[in-house]
Amino acid sequence: MEDKAKKNQVNIELKEDVAQGVYSNLAVITHSNAEFVVDFVRIMPGLPKAQVKSRVILTPEHAKRLMMALQDNIKKFEQANGEIKVKDPNKGPIMPLTFGGPTAQA
Repeated sequence: MEDKAKKNQVNIELKEDVAQGVYSNLAVITHSNAEFVVDFVRIMPGLPKAQVKSRVILTPEHAKRLMMALQDNIKKFEQANGEIKVKDPNKGPIMPLTFGGPTAQA
């Protein structure tokens, strides 16, 4: 039984440059019938241009699994730290939803 469990394990490598992470304060999500594309963007105050720092492409199934994992982790975080406050989107600056490219197309 233990050998079967070892067979199903995946060895995940985390390279040092990737481990540093990338800061993002906006995620732009588009999709087609075959994939979801999540662009992680950094918007800096006072600058007219924002830059995509990372792009992740997922199958629809993996996108849903990611959503469920995020929901589970947010629930656990809030149980330990209190509710995460989200500002009312009707107050404050409106964030752009696209950066000149097509959305929801393959």
